[in-house]
Amino acid sequence: MNAPTLIQIIGATLFAIAVLHTFSTKFFEHLAHARPRHAGIWHLLGEVEVVFGFWAMVLMLFMFAVSGKQEAIGYLESRNFTEPMFVFAIMVIAGTRPILQFAGAIVRLFARLLPLPRAMALYFLVLSLVPLLGSFITEPAAMTLAALMLRDTLFSRQIPEKLKYATIGVLFVNVSIGGTLTPFAAPPVLMVAAKWNWDIGFMIATFGWKAAIAVVINAGAATLLFRRQLGHMADAPQGGSSSVPLPMILAHLAFLLLVVVFAHHPPVFMGVFLFFLGFATAYQRHQDTLILREALLVAFFLGGLVVLGGLQQWWLEPVLMSMDANAVFFGATALTAITDNAALTYLGSLVEGLSPDFKTALVAGAVTGGGLTLIANAPNPAGAAILKEKFADNAIQPLGLLLAALPPTLVAALALRLL
Repeated sequence: MNAPTLIQIIGATLFAIAVLHTFSTKFFEHLAHARPRHAGIWHLLGEVEVVFGFWAMVLMLFMFAVSGKQEAIGYLESRNFTEPMFVFAIMVIAGTRPILQFAGAIVRLFARLLPLPRAMALYFLVLSLVPLLGSFITEPAAMTLAALMLRDTLFSRQIPEKLKYATIGVLFVNVSIGGTLTPFAAPPVLMVAAKWNWDIGFMIATFGWKAAIAVVINAGAATLLFRRQLGHMADAPQGGSSSVPLPMILAHLAFLLLVVVFAHHPPVFMGVFLFFLGFATAYQRHQDTLILREALLVAFFLGGLVVLGGLQQWWLEPVLMSMDANAVFFGATALTAITDNAALTYLGSLVEGLSPDFKTALVAGAVTGGGLTLIANAPNPAGAAILKEKFADNAIQPLGLLLAALPPTLVAALALRLL
């Protein structure tokens, strides 16, 4: 391995600082109150979604100073920002009133079929059916739908912090593994599926059915554990909006489908998205406020991750490639907690001659660890941006999320590795 360049060392250092920063946002919020003169900048640095974008900006300033304008711009232009743009578009469309009413109707229909009290059935389905739908509507869309449904039902009243963290821990893990029934919905699978010739049949046989079992176990365990605190989920959502006519729902589903189908072609899906914005404005009476702010913050977070992550290959790849299939499963699960899981599998796709066991272990480990932190899986910041205002100090504490996600992560690991 060649010695790392100065820029690579700076990039790795800033990446480590950014990871630490995500665990320290509460400190910056405290500074905002303790030093009101500069409260604005402290509040900004206290936003988890701003962290990676901020340190990516610092990296680019270093790169301009050390390597010059040409190389710095060349590096930025070599990065692929399709995922941040896609997550932005899909979050806004999936978070509209017509889509939410449609998804809610489907969940309520299935809830009537389950032999459970209505509130328990709804909670179970939001944490199981919706994440599994992510295999078809993409994980970011599933995360957005589930988070908004939870915000308007379970999180609409005061509930214990333990229940809040347990819920998002299960949700984040289930969304990460629930997208593995198809080769196009989960970011870490998407990075390797075409190169390794993984089709939908391979995904269901190798990952999908195992992930579905883990999703149901995780959602079922949370439902049983908190069954006495879920009663108000059966109530109508607070501030219920007027129902949306069927043609409007179908139009929104068409926009959602077009963005998903052309997810790898930013000029197409962004064009569809811009047309959607005009359409939504024309029919504003059928809309709630679009979640543009939350979606932009998430896109900024992921864009920063793309910029910073691009300089981590020099140390990540040797770490991964030094492992056998068993070690890489657990290594990828652990590494995912401090890096984006799609970045891990992308690095694996660059290496020729990997065994089939190594490939499946790498991807299985990457999706298994996708719920441990906000940066572990691309859809996580979307869920956090929607739900964080319901937590103490308007922030999801990284340690709280990590501890809450460990049990469902263990279930996912056992299912994907032993079944």
